[in-house]
Amino acid sequence: MNEATTTDRKARAVEAMPTAPTGLSETGKRRLSLAGGVFGALAMSACCIVPLVLFGIGVSGAWIGNLTALYPYKPYFLVVTAGFLGSGFYLGYRRKRGCDDGSCALPLSERVNRIGLWSATVLAGAALAFPYLAPYVLD
Repeated sequence: MNEATTTDRKARAVEAMPTAPTGLSETGKRRLSLAGGVFGALAMSACCIVPLVLFGIGVSGAWIGNLTALYPYKPYFLVVTAGFLGSGFYLGYRRKRGCDDGSCALPLSERVNRIGLWSATVLAGAALAFPYLAPYVLD
């Protein structure tokens, strides 16, 4: 048997072996960043904006007052939200390989991701600004 034939067989056997997944796909990373950003923004607004919205739509109860207990954790929620939103914007707006000339179409899923990211950013910004703007709005 020839050494070149043996090497060729080994190379084909290695190519035929299934590969283990190396982590999240690009779409999975985008979805994780979007979900983390949205949930982080909701967590940031849970102490201030969510009770106001719930009262506004007619939901009431003594349990709503307990949401203000989350206010001391707001800076931690901010850091987590900023991390997820930052990674989401990076993954959502970076140039794709092979699309340097701008000829690639934007799929609907990417549009939905971008809308979700911007919505979460607006909600996080509102949660940050609410304690400062509330005296002017609620008076």
